[in-house]
Amino acid sequence: MRQTAEPRPGQGDDWAVCPRCREMVYGPRLVRNLRVCPGCGHHHRLTAPERIEQLLDEGSTELLPLPVWSGDPLRFTDTEPYPARLAAARLATGLDEAVVLARGTLGGHPVLTAVMDFRFLGGSLGSAVGELITRAAERALDERVPLLIVTASGGARMQEGALSLMQMAKTAQVLGDLDRAGILTLSLITDPTYGGVAASFATLCDVIIAEPGARMGFAGPRVIAQTLRQDLPEGFQTAEHLLEHGLVDTVRPRSELRDSLARLLAAAAPARPDTVPPPDGTALIRDPDQLPEADAWETVRRARHLGRPTTLDYIGRLFTGFEELHGDRAGGECPSIVGGPARLDGVPVMVIGTQKGHTVAELRARNFGMATPAGYRKSARLLRLAGKLGLPVITFVDTPGAYPGVEAEEQGQAVVIAENIRLMAGVPVPVITLVTGEGGSGGALALAVADRVLVCAHSLYSVISPEGCAAILWNDPAMAPQAAEALRIDAGALLRLGIADAVVPEPAQGAHSDPVRAADHVHAALGSVLAELRALPAQVLVSERHARFRAFGAVESFLTATEEAMQS
Repeated sequence: MRQTAEPRPGQGDDWAVCPRCREMVYGPRLVRNLRVCPGCGHHHRLTAPERIEQLLDEGSTELLPLPVWSGDPLRFTDTEPYPARLAAARLATGLDEAVVLARGTLGGHPVLTAVMDFRFLGGSLGSAVGELITRAAERALDERVPLLIVTASGGARMQEGALSLMQMAKTAQVLGDLDRAGILTLSLITDPTYGGVAASFATLCDVIIAEPGARMGFAGPRVIAQTLRQDLPEGFQTAEHLLEHGLVDTVRPRSELRDSLARLLAAAAPARPDTVPPPDGTALIRDPDQLPEADAWETVRRARHLGRPTTLDYIGRLFTGFEELHGDRAGGECPSIVGGPARLDGVPVMVIGTQKGHTVAELRARNFGMATPAGYRKSARLLRLAGKLGLPVITFVDTPGAYPGVEAEEQGQAVVIAENIRLMAGVPVPVITLVTGEGGSGGALALAVADRVLVCAHSLYSVISPEGCAAILWNDPAMAPQAAEALRIDAGALLRLGIADAVVPEPAQGAHSDPVRAADHVHAALGSVLAELRALPAQVLVSERHARFRAFGAVESFLTATEEAMQS
């Protein structure tokens, strides 16, 4: 990499004009603000050297000047020969090509970075760019460190014809190698990211983060508008639009990028003990006779209490470094399922759970905890990522069931539930499920095919809601309390039937009456079970999980469960 030749606002006592709000910004102030307009928040474009300086820990950066060939294979000339364009770009930017590679640490975690620079021929994807991205991935594979790609591109480098097109396949192939090796890949989308870059390495990484306002798409708005002759939605292809449609994991302002990336890198780092030990908790209850006799309908009422801790409540109290990931990468985002990497007592884990809320507004915003197909596709994404990185999975279940709407059926609700069940059955990491409130039907089971299924003392788990059962079998919804009793949905019955492996104690009046104490019980339970399961090899976990669910309904287990139920 040569010395940057192009002057930049902030290098002296100059002023810059914000392209969005058109206000004058004093150059040094713009630099101090990471080149984000202090007035309107517009994120000015960064050069590759500036981006590397902002992201990597001070003093850790080592540039990787890998030689590549940027020739003229087609002897292409438009208004000027391609070699002349390359020479002009090198002179203006001080770079050899549109990508700069560097090794360093971010938040203390080792990382390899490949950072694109839009100044160099619009960050276009040519043979040299594809080669540099591929070499960065190969270096990450050799050194077994995460790869961070920062994109900025207008699309393919037309001067190289079909050779540019082949770089999409070449880079996709090497990212597949990193997937099979279990190496974390991160993509940071900056403005703009289009064409062949968007349709290859920019969107094939495990986690996609975008800066506010960054645009990404396969075809640009001008091309779409000219081709289809239709008005495009407001904010089309912006980071915020992409997040709403499940195509990126999160949008982070530049001031938060380092912390967000550091939390994600921590997910791929070895476990380390937290400075604060887990609380001494009450032992898990494995003997149903140790549980007080429960009134089934009272269990239903407590399980549905609006004050019960939600998945996000438990995550906030028990886990550190949680980074929520969004979207199914297929056009949908479902707020009823939340998840992402975090740490429990220093152990990196993947947390996934159904989310309700404490108010009517929150319940409506979260669809009352009833997940759509996009939610289950999102959970499948996170399960696969956990399997790739070797992260234990902890799921929290509190849902009346999967969303039963027309759109959900049209989008394959049954299919995505089935696929999640199959995926959980075979994921090669420890899996723990905790039913914290309602465990309703297949919508709950899609997150509950686990090595250990725990239930909170005042939670329920059932094939159907008591109201639904009463309406179908009694033809009278008012018979719901009798249906609840007949369905054996309480913790003690679930323990006797073998559906639950253990019960997590709650405060006498329910978790809502003392959320802190309830969280301490959950913390102790998860910590002890996680320690137990982490000691088992992956093949043993999968084999025993298979045997656990294989036994349900077999003659021997059926007779045993029936006998115990009769005795109770």
